[in-house]
Order: sequence, then C-alpha cells, then structure tokens
Amino acid sequence: MLITPLEILYFIILVAVVGFIFMGLFVRRPKTVYDMMHPKKFDFRDFKFAALVAAPGIVLHELAHKFVAMGFGYSATFTIWPIGLIIGIILKLIGSPFILLAPGYVQIPMITDAVIYRLIAFAGPAVNLILWIVSIIVLKNVVNMSRKQVAFWSLTKTINMILFFFNMIPFGPLDGAKVLFGPQF
Repeated sequence: MLITPLEILYFIILVAVVGFIFMGLFVRRPKTVYDMMHPKKFDFRDFKFAALVAAPGIVLHELAHKFVAMGFGYSATFTIWPIGLIIGIILKLIGSPFILLAPGYVQIPMITDAVIYRLIAFAGPAVNLILWIVSIIVLKNVVNMSRKQVAFWSLTKTINMILFFFNMIPFGPLDGAKVLFGPQF
C-alpha cells in the first residue's frame, strides 16, 4: 500500500495545523467596516489560503522521502510529531513572530548504503527546490495573473526557499546533516 489510512489522517492533521499556524500571516482580503467592527478569531478563507500555500511544500517534502525510500525497496511510513505540532500551535497562539514547525517525519529502517541514505534524505529538500524554481518561472513568465494568484506564487516561492535552506542546514536531525554526513551508527 502506497499510503495507509493512518498516514492520510496524519496528513489531514498536518494540513489543518499548518493552515491554522500560517493563517493571518499571508495576504488578507480587504477589510470592510463591518469586518473591523465585528472581528473574527477564525476566518475560514484565510485558513484555506494559508493551507493551500504552506502545506504542499511540507506534504510533498515528506512524500518525497517516503516514495524514494520505497523506490529503493525500504518500508517508509509518515507519522506526525505531536510535540512539534503543539510547539507550532503555541507559538501561533501567543503571537510569536518566530515560527517553528516540525510536524512529522518519515520512519525508515536503518539504511547502511550511504548513497541511498543521502538520496532519500535529499529527496524532501529537492522537492522544495523544484517548487521554488517553478514558482520563480511562473512569476516571471505568466502574464495576467490575478492579485491572489501572484500572492499565491510569491508566497509559495518564499516558503519553499525557506524550507529548502532550513532543511539543508547540516545540523542534528535535519536533512542537510544526513546528506552531508551520511548514516551515523
């Protein structure tokens, strides 16, 4: 089975949490006088836009790790990391200007082949690199985009650039350390 029902549930939770955390940080719709007099704590349109912009880079990143590992014959399962999700939610609720989000990871058995290990580790950041480049190409070459489409592609570009560089830091459990140092036993 490519994706289990439990993994689908985990991805739904991930998308919901990411949408909530990034809600309100992106371009908002113009406020009316009514909106200013009756502020909402939760705006579904802002939530949906935030989820559509931020979640694909994270979901596709994790799926890349999973499918590349499976392509090499390893079992791979995505799981959420509740502590990472809770930290992100708390930072959002207290209004922190700093966002830290470690929503989950792909569990893969021990891999002794250093090349395969590095390819699996680089698969996630490679997806973010591709999404970043595609966003740049779309923004430079597509004309007559709406304001919302420009915002979508601009934010997609920025988020995937940040995800790529952050994940490639050669430190601790980040993908960059796995790519640079290989398997550590």
